Parts: sequence; C-alpha cells; structure tokens
Amino acid sequence: MSLRYAYNTNGLTSHRLSDALPFLADCGYAGVALTLDVVHLDPFAPDAFARAEEARARCDELGLGVVVETGARFLLDPRAKHEPTLVTASAEGRARRLAYLRLACDLAEVLGAEAVSFWAGVPKPGVDRDAAWGWVVDGVRALVDSHGGRSYALAVEPEPGMLVEDCDGWARLAAEAPGITLALDTGHCVVAGAYAPEEAVARFAPHLGTVAVEGMRRGVHDHLPLDEGDVDLPAVLRALHEASFDRLVTLELSRDGHRAHEMVPRSIATLREAEGA
Repeated sequence: MSLRYAYNTNGLTSHRLSDALPFLADCGYAGVALTLDVVHLDPFAPDAFARAEEARARCDELGLGVVVETGARFLLDPRAKHEPTLVTASAEGRARRLAYLRLACDLAEVLGAEAVSFWAGVPKPGVDRDAAWGWVVDGVRALVDSHGGRSYALAVEPEPGMLVEDCDGWARLAAEAPGITLALDTGHCVVAGAYAPEEAVARFAPHLGTVAVEGMRRGVHDHLPLDEGDVDLPAVLRALHEASFDRLVTLELSRDGHRAHEMVPRSIATLREAEGA
C-alpha cells in the first residue's frame, strides 16, 4: 500500500484555494494540509463555515483528504508572529488561542478532516516555565474536554524552541492531558529531540495523528525541499510503512510559495522515488 501524501497550503500562498486543490490532485496528492489563514480559508471571516462546506465538497470531488493546520503566523495578532499562544502570560491571550483552536476544530468537522494539528507556543522571556507548563496542560485539557472524541485526531506538534519541542515533551504532555495524539514533523527530529526521524516514527507509531516530512539540516529549523538536508527520507517512509500508517503524510514548504509550481510536482516525484527505494 502506498502512503498518502498531502501538501500544506502555507506553501501555496500565491494560489487561490480553488486553484490549489485541483493542482494537488492532478499532481497525484491524496490530500491537502489546510492552514487556516487569511490567504485561503480565514476562520474569522463571516462566511468561513460556508467556505469550509465548499472546500469539503471540492475535496470530495477530487478525492482529497484534509488535515487542518493552525500555525498561521499573524492570524491572531498582525504585529506579533504566532501570538498569543497557550503559554502567553496574559490569561486573555491564552483564552483567545483556545477559542481559536476550538473554532478550528469546528471547521475541521465541516471539512471532514482527519486531524487538527496545533502546538504549545514559545514562552516569552521572564515567563516561569513551570507556570507555562501548567497553562499548556490546562489549555490542552480544555480543548480535549470540549472537542476530543470527534472523528478527527487532536494532534499536538512538538516544535523546536517551543515549550513542547520534542517527542519526549509530547509524551509528558500526553500523560497529563490524555486524549491527544502526536503531530510528528520528522524534520524537527534532526533539530531537537533524542530520536532520529525514523526512530521517532517507530517509537511513537501508536500515537501518531498526523506526520509531516521535509528536508532539514541538523540543528537548523529551516524547512527545505525533500532532497536537501540531513533527513533520511527513504528510512522515514519505510518506518511509516512498517507502522502501517494510513493517515496523510504532509509536506510543509512554507517559504517556497513563490515556486510552488515547481515544488508541488517535484516533491511528490521525490516522495514516490524515495518510497520505492
């Protein structure tokens, strides 16, 4: 069985969603990782749910599955990247992030998504890390209480530099906030964490809600084309096969929107070649 690949819309920022979806399908992708953002599907637009219905219908026509991504840079604050988060010092800010995540989950249900991916955030200087840990646990528990148990997976993504930055950090969070799955970005494993990407897949296979692949250099958090960097892509794909992973495997090239016309077909060709290696 071949793996199912999806491309993240944060790498298609110069394409309308109505153009991006058939482009992905024509290139052979099985799904789309839809980053809720002002470019494609603005979750705060008055017609957001109607647009989600339209996107769901179009994806059904094209045979595309969906993963919802919540990592838009300036969606909540036009002047501060990724803020506020679940570890923002302001209780009001944390509440805004939680409300947004609940909205994203509601939209994911309309979209028929198989997973909603989100992260903890970066504690600002001066924030006590023990306090921040309590905040993220409380926030994730609240999200699980209100939106857990639906048809999609609630998947927390470890991000280098964030409070939950690697798989072991995710495991600690999962122990304190049951009901989450792991959004494993295999490239992040060469930046932070104790596991090689393929080792992380094998070790955490029962907990995987969604998986991302890309090229990445050791110690440098920079998303690269699949054939660049230090990730052993064939080994990662073999590990996913051995784990019988049947959810979407997503590709995030958020800095390559200007050459998406090249990267979209190039990437799936690279994936198919690596899968056959």
